[in-house]
Amino acid sequence: MNKRAKVFAHRGVSGHFPENTMAAFQGALEAGADGIELDVQMAKDGKLVIIHDETVDRTTGGTGYIKDMTFDEILRLDAGSWFGNVYTGETIPDLDQLLQWAIREGNELLINIELKNDLIEYPGMEEKVIDLILKYKLEQRVIISSFNAESLKRVRELHATLHTGYLIEGIPENTLEMAKKIGANSIHCEEGFALSGFGRKAKDAGFPLRVYTVNDETRSRFLNSAGVEVIMTDFPERFLK
Repeated sequence: MNKRAKVFAHRGVSGHFPENTMAAFQGALEAGADGIELDVQMAKDGKLVIIHDETVDRTTGGTGYIKDMTFDEILRLDAGSWFGNVYTGETIPDLDQLLQWAIREGNELLINIELKNDLIEYPGMEEKVIDLILKYKLEQRVIISSFNAESLKRVRELHATLHTGYLIEGIPENTLEMAKKIGANSIHCEEGFALSGFGRKAKDAGFPLRVYTVNDETRSRFLNSAGVEVIMTDFPERFLK
């Protein structure tokens, strides 16, 4: 019998709550998920902000790039009403707030922090993220991932043992080679890679596969058979039945 893959709530329970908000992360905890995945950008004043896009346009009532706004300006934005009126007033959290929540009694969620620095360079982002992880003594519960291989290499240079996940799209042939080169511990991929020969080769080489973003629970049978370690989904309850 194949071992069940862990279930991570993608941007929190983003199928039922506004993504990357504390409501979505609390929903993951209450659903019994094994972990959460979240995205980090950096504000003008250096604050680490939890939001997927480089701009606030899609998920708030505001407009503009995160890099051009202070955290106080970002905090004033409504990050919930786009999803539903019941979430009006939900705000964009910062990483410090999230990690404070993560160390509360009864919260043992694994935390996948994706550094969103593949389109915009955020100097010093890696150091700031690592400092917060160490501040809250969460080294054993956090995974740092990024599409930016150089950024993950920097994380490894700054900290020898923090778990890093190399993020890829599609089925790149050089994935395993690159993961080894940058000192990554795992590969975060789409289903196609996980079920391919390249995916099997990576897994056999000791790289756990974490697959995003799977919302059809019938796919779990194939992914579990492939030995996938984590399934990331907007609807964790579908996979936790």
